[in-house]
Amino acid sequence: MNVTIYDVAREANVSMATVSRVVNGNPNVKPTTRKKVLDAIDRLGYRPNAVARGLASKKTTTVGVIIPDISSIFYSELARGIEDIATMYKYNIILSNSDQNKDKELHLLNTMLGKQVDGIVFMGGSITEEHVAEFERSPAPIVLAASIETSKKIPSVTINYEQAAYDATIALINKGHKKIAFVSGPSEEQVGIQKFAGYRRALEEGGLTFVEGYVVEGDDSYESGIEAFEKIQDLSERPTAIFVSTDEMALGVIHGATDSGVSIPEEIEIIGFDNTRLATMVRPRLTTVVQPMYDIGAVAMRLLTKYMNKEIVEDHIVELPHRIEYRQSMIEK
Repeated sequence: MNVTIYDVAREANVSMATVSRVVNGNPNVKPTTRKKVLDAIDRLGYRPNAVARGLASKKTTTVGVIIPDISSIFYSELARGIEDIATMYKYNIILSNSDQNKDKELHLLNTMLGKQVDGIVFMGGSITEEHVAEFERSPAPIVLAASIETSKKIPSVTINYEQAAYDATIALINKGHKKIAFVSGPSEEQVGIQKFAGYRRALEEGGLTFVEGYVVEGDDSYESGIEAFEKIQDLSERPTAIFVSTDEMALGVIHGATDSGVSIPEEIEIIGFDNTRLATMVRPRLTTVVQPMYDIGAVAMRLLTKYMNKEIVEDHIVELPHRIEYRQSMIEK
């Protein structure tokens, strides 16, 4: 039987308004009355109707989260940061997987808005003008996490991907490398474009010639890392160092090299990007750019709570710091 607020009021011999005040944490209820209502709720097994409460308060205390791949270690860390802060501020999460497909992303966005979510955290590789137009039309605030929107109209939390890629490439140049390959993610994604720009800038400032054949495009997966190394292995002049756009692809590069009899780091030094748990699981352990995934998710959710609660927001574009974590895939100086 579906227990209603009316049933609780009758059981506790109080008005429905009193039950509502107790359920919603209103302090203006006598302790004895509060206990009577809570005892009735416990006896009857009453569960407040979130939809009905949302209609009354014009809030559902629900936040939508759209991510490209729920199974990814990278996105799971981000989602954990979002969920922890959402719990702290008493919001529930609706999590959806977009497969990084634009039509599905826009469909999920409108589905969540149809469910009257109070706000949305969105993650995607390519934020198009169509995305921005939908974000601007949204009746609920939207914050981007680990995603670049070039017009900077939409609130976002990221790191400086161009500078991070520059720093990674410079770290290899400072080790004396003159032949540095770059295994990139999908070239049409803004994060990938920024990383490539950082790689190019580091080569230019380091006085090194850009070699088109040293850039191999992957799809961020382990398998594409293996395939990338096979292409690098076939070059007439094999590079002595490789900067890889994600840790997962870097694992593929390391295993591809190992399967080919190439020693890491003695023959080729490798640096990855993200500092996921994978970086410490592989042997040799992976030197990588630390992108604070949990922090990005947590800060994005906190920024969203400010918009949902109509707090003052001084900076709607937030850049968190990055660093390089040195491990065994590079030889210590």
